[in-house]
Amino acid sequence: MVVWLWVGFIAFVCFLLGLDLGVFNRKAHVIRTKEALYWSAFWIGLALLFNVGIYFLYQHHIFGIGEKIGHNLEGREAAMLFFTGYVIEKSLSLDNIFVIALIFAYFKVPGQYQHRVLFWGVLGALVMRGLMIWAGAELIERFSWTLYIFGGVLIITAIKMLMAGDEEPDLEKNIFVRIVRKLFPISPGYEGQRFFTRIPVAPSGQFDGGVLASRFAITPMFLVLLVIEGTDVVFAVDSIPAIFGITQDPFIVFTSNVFAILGLRSLFFALAAMLNKFQYLKTSLVFVLVFIGGKMIAEQWYQGRHPVAEGEKPHHLMPTEVSLAIVVAILATGVIASLIKARRDERQGKA
Repeated sequence: MVVWLWVGFIAFVCFLLGLDLGVFNRKAHVIRTKEALYWSAFWIGLALLFNVGIYFLYQHHIFGIGEKIGHNLEGREAAMLFFTGYVIEKSLSLDNIFVIALIFAYFKVPGQYQHRVLFWGVLGALVMRGLMIWAGAELIERFSWTLYIFGGVLIITAIKMLMAGDEEPDLEKNIFVRIVRKLFPISPGYEGQRFFTRIPVAPSGQFDGGVLASRFAITPMFLVLLVIEGTDVVFAVDSIPAIFGITQDPFIVFTSNVFAILGLRSLFFALAAMLNKFQYLKTSLVFVLVFIGGKMIAEQWYQGRHPVAEGEKPHHLMPTEVSLAIVVAILATGVIASLIKARRDERQGKA
């Protein structure tokens, strides 16, 4: 039953992705802001609906959840942990959106093909993050001191993010771009939605046995996909420890991460044109990472000093509700301050 629960959830996610690409977005087209907002509302609503399911699954131990799979949590606590993890992962993905916008602009990806690239990017991200969550859960289960490392990673990441400021990454020096260009020939231009193609080997007009010689090559579209996948792995190094700072329940960690990623594409098209208005959002993310990293370290130290008997629930320094309120308050402060700054700059520009 435990195995089939995981398989069933993954099959459900694949079904949703199949509907997205194979039915609703079968024809390549430019995603407009209005359409992106509708899809964003759909994915957020679906996550909230699943959160209700989390409550009943853990409250009544349906399919063995809370007994054979996941941790022994009451429905209310499990739902609160899922929602907190979802909010954190969704917030951290905003920085990812900014980088994706830079990648699309740098490689001049046609607007009608951006959704398809992000689709395959999201699919790859789900696989990679699933493996990273499994590895993280195993490490924490075997070596509880791993949480100290995760907390330290978050704090170091926050410091690097703060010191980097608003500097844009140089994609020409990106390690993934350099490796791919050394390993594969790349076609000179986009060839529709194709990831692979063949390019002539002999100079134009020269034939070998009556057939123009050619060799396998990747298109710039596939290069963009690889860069996005590589970038997501880097971001996952931050986001995976962040959600483990909220809960170590593998089912909640994985499902909240999945739902946050599923809405990444529509969120990108909804916010890409407005990212420059959220000038203080990165600063608020820095404070979120510091808070979660510090909480993770303090929580682990506290539980080490106050061990519990077998079968008894561990004591926590801070209730989940308080953690969620602090995270939301930090993010809200960054968003409100950004909007006030953007409105002020707009007025000064008109003056």
